Amino acid sequence: MRAARIFLNNRLAATLTEESRKMYVFRYDEAYFNDLSAPAVSLTLPKSKQEYRSAYLFPFFFNMLAEGVNKELQSRQFRIDREDAFGLLLATAGNDTIGAVTVKPLQIDELTRNK
Repeated sequence: MRAARIFLNNRLAATLTEESRKMYVFRYDEAYFNDLSAPAVSLTLPKSKQEYRSAYLFPFFFNMLAEGVNKELQSRQFRIDREDAFGLLLATAGNDTIGAVTVKPLQIDELTRNK
């Protein structure tokens, strides 16, 4: 299992967890959810107390990944299988992203400690 913190404008907004290659979970951070002025991370992930589950990486996050030659270069540079979308997201979406959303790896023990 792998997990990430999702930041919107450098503010913790949610967690994204890969429970398996066929199950992903997105959950808003409680403080972020309770802030009525905080927008949703994506139109496809409206603010909800309920977690979102998907059999594939949510399209919003998949679309943050490079394609073509850039994907090949990143895959080789980070030594990550080009089909490992979550791994590539963790490796590449932490700093210089297009837009306000960044993705930072989260240690699993941090995830279980915060529940």
